[in-house]
Amino acid sequence: MLLRGNRAGDLDNTDNPEDHLAVPSRGRVTAAGVVGTVVESYDFALFGLGAALLFGDLFFPAVSPGAGMLASLATFAVGFFVRPLGAFVLGNLGDRVGRAPMMVLTLVLMGLATICIGLLPTYESAGMLAPAMLVFLRLVQGFGAGAEYVGAILVVTESGGPRSRGLRASLPGTGFFAGVLLATLAFTAVSAMPAEQFAAWGWRVPFLASVVTVLVGLYFRLSVGETEAYRKFRAQDRPPRFPLVEVLRRRPRSVLIATLANGPMVALYYLVQVFVLSYLTQVLKLPSSVGLTANVVATLVAIVTVPLFGALSDRVGRRPVWFGGSALLAVFAFPLFGLVQTREPALVVGALAVVAAGIGAMVAAQSALFAELFETRYRFSGFALAREASAALIAGPAPFVAAALLQNSGGATWPIAVLVTGLGAVGFCAVLFAPETRQVSLTGPVP
Repeated sequence: MLLRGNRAGDLDNTDNPEDHLAVPSRGRVTAAGVVGTVVESYDFALFGLGAALLFGDLFFPAVSPGAGMLASLATFAVGFFVRPLGAFVLGNLGDRVGRAPMMVLTLVLMGLATICIGLLPTYESAGMLAPAMLVFLRLVQGFGAGAEYVGAILVVTESGGPRSRGLRASLPGTGFFAGVLLATLAFTAVSAMPAEQFAAWGWRVPFLASVVTVLVGLYFRLSVGETEAYRKFRAQDRPPRFPLVEVLRRRPRSVLIATLANGPMVALYYLVQVFVLSYLTQVLKLPSSVGLTANVVATLVAIVTVPLFGALSDRVGRRPVWFGGSALLAVFAFPLFGLVQTREPALVVGALAVVAAGIGAMVAAQSALFAELFETRYRFSGFALAREASAALIAGPAPFVAAALLQNSGGATWPIAVLVTGLGAVGFCAVLFAPETRQVSLTGPVP
């Protein structure tokens, strides 16, 4: 039986009969992966916007404004701390049971948590119970996110051959930024309401609207079966009993490379998406519309550049694209804060757009590279662990660390610029030790 939705010669090892198992069309597979990342990023971006602009007043009003900001951003970081647990549990199931069931489970976990946040009472009506419930739901979000993005990438990359794998693998990244854009637009719309109405109930609307994205995601994900690479693996072998143990024993170098590369990239993104937005509104006293507009423009830049860089990685390799993005972010750190401090909206928007292009290059190169560093039998566990461990240790605390640096330096931004430069340099150096993987077979040994 011929494989539907793929061109002849676009599969790994197509001479094996197991490669010709019928699967959904590539378009439906891609949609299933992309829609899920839209839900994940929509949910996480909403929480980040709420933490930066609102949650300090609604859930932590008993402390000073500066301490409330720190408490709110700490709640944002909590979601990252539980992500390695989600990666461990759900990544293990993804290697043992399959990719498809995990896609549905992670979608439901994140979506329900976000909807429930929109129903939470505030500190004024529930006291300490309100921030406690907020933290709990953030933990549920983080647990589901521990495997969502990796699962989406694997669904796309493990269906088809190496010819356009970089482009295909980058598309969930585009979905991620599309979710951020939807969240930002939704929050911008409701923030235009009168302040009292926005604080009373308007902020809840974008969280409750997550029900729509969840239903759309389920429509696609429930109709997609297992990936070609995973089907072939199960036809030839049994999954390991403890995939995480096996990947740590056999591929420790790949885990370390992916961990040291991913952490700085995600930290750089959240420094801009969460901390800079908070800095613009709470320190520079610019209208929230300036930061939200800058986020919208930057996100649009990322949506356009991610697939372009993904296609470029198919031509020149994953490593050169990554190096370009990380180098740009490292050298642009000081100009970034210099432009932001001008308080000129056009310069603020332009600065964040440049950062978005650099992050877009790293996201595009990372998606295929990390999948190609691991074999099918433990690919989910290895990729998810590296991504989420680094997110918990480096990315999640980044906005909180930046806010603490700002307070301890008397409002100076140069320590944060040093932090951004250092993160870019670490990401650059990590991939120096990675092999070029754009031509590897996902059903065979990896370099």
